[in-house]
Amino acid sequence: MAIEHSGQNLAVLSDEWIKGSHIMKNCITIILCIFCMVVANTAHAVRIKDLASFEGVRDNQLMGYGLVVGLNSTGDSDQAKIQTQSVVNMLERMGITTNINDIKIKNVAAVMVTATLPPFAKQGNRLDVLVSSIGDAKSIAGGTLIMAPLKGADNQVYAVAQGSILTDSFAFGGQGATAQKNHPTAGRVPNGALIERELPNTLTGKSALNLNLNVADFTTASRIVTAINDMFKSTVAFSSDPGSVTLTIPEPYANRTVEFVAALERLEIKPDIQAKVVLNERTGTIVMGESVRIATVAITHGSLSLVIKEAPQVSQPSPFSKTGETAVIPRTDLKITEENRRLMVMPEGASIGDVVRALNLLGVTPRDLISILQAVKAAGALQAELTII
Repeated sequence: MAIEHSGQNLAVLSDEWIKGSHIMKNCITIILCIFCMVVANTAHAVRIKDLASFEGVRDNQLMGYGLVVGLNSTGDSDQAKIQTQSVVNMLERMGITTNINDIKIKNVAAVMVTATLPPFAKQGNRLDVLVSSIGDAKSIAGGTLIMAPLKGADNQVYAVAQGSILTDSFAFGGQGATAQKNHPTAGRVPNGALIERELPNTLTGKSALNLNLNVADFTTASRIVTAINDMFKSTVAFSSDPGSVTLTIPEPYANRTVEFVAALERLEIKPDIQAKVVLNERTGTIVMGESVRIATVAITHGSLSLVIKEAPQVSQPSPFSKTGETAVIPRTDLKITEENRRLMVMPEGASIGDVVRALNLLGVTPRDLISILQAVKAAGALQAELTII
């Protein structure tokens, strides 16, 4: 009896364990569904930092002229007088007087030096510079850039560049053949520029800031304003146009502009995306946004294939025949093939997924799909901007 009783207890425990495992599985399934819903709702959230930038916080272009020395007879030829005059001027600044007609050099190349000065760059920071030949030099690989001042649009010197040039290329050859890899007349000097002048801080002492959207959009600007005002619980932001948002720095952040900007950049919103279809007829590439919709339209796609083959037959008399002549009898083989395609009706408001699935059922290729989308747009049923590149 005790054994039977214990067996009943084990059976009851087993049933309860099975029920508990089912409940656990159902709970896990519900949790996963909730997690997927949350991820789906927040998947398109983008930081304001990636959607806009503050007015005045931008890069600045720098440009200068310089000389590359140490080339192995691959520099500018004597016909390019610019590098010869530059060498004479450089020697005169060093106290060496010489005549331009007495100088014959092939190891020097005249180059243009460019760099990008980032915002808030400090004196003593280094920048990468690009070096490009402006003469008839064959290669600047292995050369050294002599100190070249880099100026901004205001004609002020902001950096000085100097150093060894890396081109990751070569160019060799003779009278009969040449060998070249990459582009030997342009290169880079990593950390080759030293910043000598700083740009003024555009955020210091300001009570208001302007946030410029990368892509102007009324809905996105409105959502940014709403999110910022909800975050600070006051009217901090307002927008007068779809391309910018004006921010008033609140009192708690009066002397903490950096903290205020950092808090705004981390704020996430869901930007509005314009319905657009981009077609590339050369490669057959098609890109469609999720907002693309079409009106009710019937689509069919088929092709008519016509093959004409000429196979003339020659008729000639038998050997040693006294009568008859050779004649050419024309013969044409004609074959017409038309694909049997169904008529597909797309309902109004069909999404991009519905469009793709329906067109896949028609068995169209990417190039055929380009023609279909152009025809649907011409019919006025494609509710999106069609761009052909």
